[in-house]
Amino acid sequence: MMIGTWNSVIFDEDAKPQRRGEGDTVLWDVHRRDLGAIAERARLRRLQPRRGVDFASNDYLALATSQRLRDAVGAALDRGVSIGSGGSRLLRGNDPEHEALEAEAAAFFGSETALFFASGFAANAALFATLPQRGDLVVHDALIHASAHEGMRLGRAETIGAAHNDPDAIDAAITGWRARGGTGCVWIAVETLYSMDGDRAPLAALAEVAARHDAILLIDEAHASGVFGPDGRGLAAGLEGRENVITLRTCGKALGCEGALLCGPAVARDFLVNRARGFIFSTAPSPLMASAVRESLRILADEPERRVRLAALVAYAERALAPCGVTPTGSQILPLLIGDDAATMRAASALQAAGFDIRGIRPPTVPAGTARLRISLTLNVTEADIDRLAHALHEILP
Repeated sequence: MMIGTWNSVIFDEDAKPQRRGEGDTVLWDVHRRDLGAIAERARLRRLQPRRGVDFASNDYLALATSQRLRDAVGAALDRGVSIGSGGSRLLRGNDPEHEALEAEAAAFFGSETALFFASGFAANAALFATLPQRGDLVVHDALIHASAHEGMRLGRAETIGAAHNDPDAIDAAITGWRARGGTGCVWIAVETLYSMDGDRAPLAALAEVAARHDAILLIDEAHASGVFGPDGRGLAAGLEGRENVITLRTCGKALGCEGALLCGPAVARDFLVNRARGFIFSTAPSPLMASAVRESLRILADEPERRVRLAALVAYAERALAPCGVTPTGSQILPLLIGDDAATMRAASALQAAGFDIRGIRPPTVPAGTARLRISLTLNVTEADIDRLAHALHEILP
């Protein structure tokens, strides 16, 4: 069995779709067989409705349902902001709300420019497929998100995976590549806060590696933007504005909206506008959503108490849930490793029946043998909810 990286994850060949066989003569046979194989490994995914107390979402600051965002959207509609864009940004889809958001986001995060995409996945895929060129090297953390892998698959550069959160491994990969004759630009791709483990990247050391090799840092701030840093500007706030730094800041997590912003040098933005197929040939994001994200950025600056409350909730949850086996991370993402896929899903089902929206995370989203309950802390829950969850975990887990 060959092991490689995928998603913010490790995947194995057994998890890949099966090929069509001689006996597959009926329409959809191969797909039914593949779904059956997934189900046998207790890894079949199904869409589930929202039920119970929110320990599953990424709405960390509870902005998605905030009155201030509702009012901002209503005011935008009243002043004539359109719901749909009507076309790609390079045709008639470029709306003043897009440009206003990009200017405000660049000023807020401290970058030269920003470019708005419909989702973090679309932004990451476009970035990795477009900016690194043939002859370049992308060195990525082993647990980098699936969207980055999708972009690298479509791109031209050579790619190397490095051990998780190990700057020395990244340094060695670059040094080895140069020794083998590599002459192009080096791109180092990491996340600041990893979505399944809740741990942070060693950014200072990574910045030193990038400086030593004249490399460009591609930093995914999806789960840190809004939660950490001055005014919620993220864990990479101190690096923003450098010529060799590009950050991805999703708007659908702590910002409570939808879409994503790529922040970085103007030359990178201009190149994406001219060369990124995922940008050029895609209908522009909703102008109304761009207006909502503008208000979210203002809320981050105006209401620091949201971050203070979340930090206090994280500290409380770490104390209350530690006896249940929950791993303290210092972040709003708390994993409870169980290991076995089927046992993980049974525990998740029992918690959902008890009134808690907690989801089981299995391979290939996480490495084999590390299936877990992912407990996400948001301002949608209270200390009393956490106490009740701790009691339920004591009752449900062996």
